[in-house]
Amino acid sequence: MKVLLKVFEWATLRIERGAKEKKHLLYKPNTNGIIAKKPTSLEEELKEIRRNEFAVSDIFYFCRRGVESIVDDEVTKRFTAEELESWNLLTRSNYNFQHISARLTALWGLGLLIRYCCLLPLRLTLAITGVTLLVVFTTIIGFLPNGRMKNFLSEKVHLMCYRICVRALTAIITYHHSENKPKNGGICVANHTSPIDVIILASDGCYAMVGQTHGGLMGIIQRSMVKACPHIWFERSEIKDRHLVAKRLSDHVEDKNKLPILIFPEGTCINNTSVMMFKKGSFEIASTIYPVAIKYDPRFGEAFWNSSKFGMVSYLLRMMSSWAIVCSVWYLPPMSRQEGEDAVQFANRVKAAIARQGGLVDLLWDGGLKRSKVKDTFKEEQQKLYSKILVLNPSPFFYCTR
Repeated sequence: MKVLLKVFEWATLRIERGAKEKKHLLYKPNTNGIIAKKPTSLEEELKEIRRNEFAVSDIFYFCRRGVESIVDDEVTKRFTAEELESWNLLTRSNYNFQHISARLTALWGLGLLIRYCCLLPLRLTLAITGVTLLVVFTTIIGFLPNGRMKNFLSEKVHLMCYRICVRALTAIITYHHSENKPKNGGICVANHTSPIDVIILASDGCYAMVGQTHGGLMGIIQRSMVKACPHIWFERSEIKDRHLVAKRLSDHVEDKNKLPILIFPEGTCINNTSVMMFKKGSFEIASTIYPVAIKYDPRFGEAFWNSSKFGMVSYLLRMMSSWAIVCSVWYLPPMSRQEGEDAVQFANRVKAAIARQGGLVDLLWDGGLKRSKVKDTFKEEQQKLYSKILVLNPSPFFYCTR
């Protein structure tokens, strides 16, 4: 890793020097956003531009906010991979790739040969080995009677196979505060960046997975896993039945002999720069939650899965052809629902703790906006807030219009 970082630094300097010699402008990603915004409320901002009464100039305030949202949308950019300031010898990682020299091109070609001709075949072999062993061993263990021996063998097999799959990605993982690892009968929640979040966590401890049943290879893996361990799989028709989902999760949590449930409350993959709204369902079930923060280092390989751009196979090939997957995992102290606190408030408090520990931006927006439009309720909230300001601070013009 240290050698690669030195090479990346040298490559970036060569790109900058080449751009200066050719008098080309370099693209510099702005991680803090294009527009400087202060975290103020609607009422506070309106007070700054007018007195406490209705003014036609309020229209310009809403127009400005609308234009700011279009130019510097803090939601949509969370669904694309972040741009690196340095180049890591992957053509897909930097817009300044064209500003290179002959020596840098030769170095990139050498890296290409190492990644695709040496690392990729080894990683594919490990991945196939890990998945095959998981299917075979869990199927065999499924024939054993329920008891301590079956649970012991199931945990050992799952750990072994997940660790082989982790090696297939050359994942370098640093686990912090292992004393806070989730306990049996609990619910573990984590921020979601990639499908490999599952094996990143499961290679350090066993979990009961929750998800929708699939066909093909994924379906074979799911059916074999559930024979050895009480994972929770739902049919497509069942996943929309909230009461059924909640009951099955509650029944699992009440049994303290069962493995902790692993849930990603965001419901979609975010690009590891922020944490978006947590769905409240898992926070209504259990009074104690085990939060986990996951933070990837994009300098060695981009872990974020842009599902609207890449299929699962092409995404995994990109991962396996990267240098490595480097990440840190923090086990946070268990958090309990406080008296008078509802599920939404509890979810927001857990989300804030995960964002703070992982150095991520805490956003209130729903990750479902990745594939759907903004709900009318969000617009209505802003309209109600503005109407409330007008009612509390009416003007003669306001009474006249009424």
